[in-house]
Amino acid sequence: MAEIYEGAVDKGLEGVVACTTGISSIVDATLCFRGYTIEDLAAHSTFEEVVYLLWYDRLPNEQEFKEFSSTLHKEMALRDDLVTQLSSLPRESVHPMSWLRTAVSMLALWDPDANGQDQQSRDRIALRLTAKVGSLVALFERLRQGKSYVSPNPEKSFAWNFLYMLTGAEPDAEVEKVFDTCLILHADHELNCSAFASRVTASSLSDIYSAIVSGIGALKGPLHGGANEQVMRTLIEIGTVEKAQEWVKNALANKEKVMGFGHRVYKNGDPRAKILQGMSASLTKKAGKPELYEMSKVIHETVVAEKGLLPNVDFYSATVYYSMGIPLDLYTPIFATSRVSGWLAHVFEQYSKNRIYRPRGHWIGKEGLKWSPLSNR
Repeated sequence: MAEIYEGAVDKGLEGVVACTTGISSIVDATLCFRGYTIEDLAAHSTFEEVVYLLWYDRLPNEQEFKEFSSTLHKEMALRDDLVTQLSSLPRESVHPMSWLRTAVSMLALWDPDANGQDQQSRDRIALRLTAKVGSLVALFERLRQGKSYVSPNPEKSFAWNFLYMLTGAEPDAEVEKVFDTCLILHADHELNCSAFASRVTASSLSDIYSAIVSGIGALKGPLHGGANEQVMRTLIEIGTVEKAQEWVKNALANKEKVMGFGHRVYKNGDPRAKILQGMSASLTKKAGKPELYEMSKVIHETVVAEKGLLPNVDFYSATVYYSMGIPLDLYTPIFATSRVSGWLAHVFEQYSKNRIYRPRGHWIGKEGLKWSPLSNR
């Protein structure tokens, strides 16, 4: 008989504790990064400061913040020869996450520290990756529009530079702040699918670039990173506030999933969604599209009334990004632009107390079969 493993499970390892971590925690409806609530960080911090916190387990002092931010902003620039090579990659009918996955892998070929295992090399790799993933996303959009690469301004913030490199226009202060907050909200989220994928790759002591490419591959899946894009497509399909409630009821009656609701861990609401809801109300009005927020609110209230499900981070982030004029299929790459900082924190933590992941499978297949010649089958 096959050996029976106590506690063997299917269904995505739900509830299984796979490692210890000090990076981020979820308790009921409270999300913390290194002990700080997401509400506190979203209200008072910057993305640069949160990245430092995730990597070094503390907030930087003034001098550390200045030096870290300055280096990060300078690293956002892409070398001319790299831009030339990236410009040769296919773009037509290519999923942006597929392009990003390849582009990040290519970055390693230009990085002299790519296979370095000492802490100094790892720190330099982390800064380059966090700086350049956003630059790659912006470059992809510029290339497919037939436009030229826009160089970053090292005197400006990460959020400002991403929006500038994407559009070629300087963002105003409110949009910069909103986008910076979005980056903070998406930076990490405990042992999610892509963070776990990065940790599994790192556990073999593979290089950091390989671990981050694993994270990108996991995030590409629509069950993880693509939900906010689907939320926006739903809103466009519905079209008007008046049609929203009927659309939701019909979808639920037909057993169709309404994207942007429910969460594997949060049962009493996603704290990030509450922050994004206020941002959506403000930004849709600023963009002259308040009906998008009103439609979202009707969908929100209807799903809660009909199914008892609350919105997650994807639901209101969709209208926030749309109000900024960001193309729908870039929502997941922007998720990666932020989440790479969290993946790197997980990779560092994995390296620091490593044991290669090697789970077992509970056997449910056939037993006792004997080979026979082809003529007898």
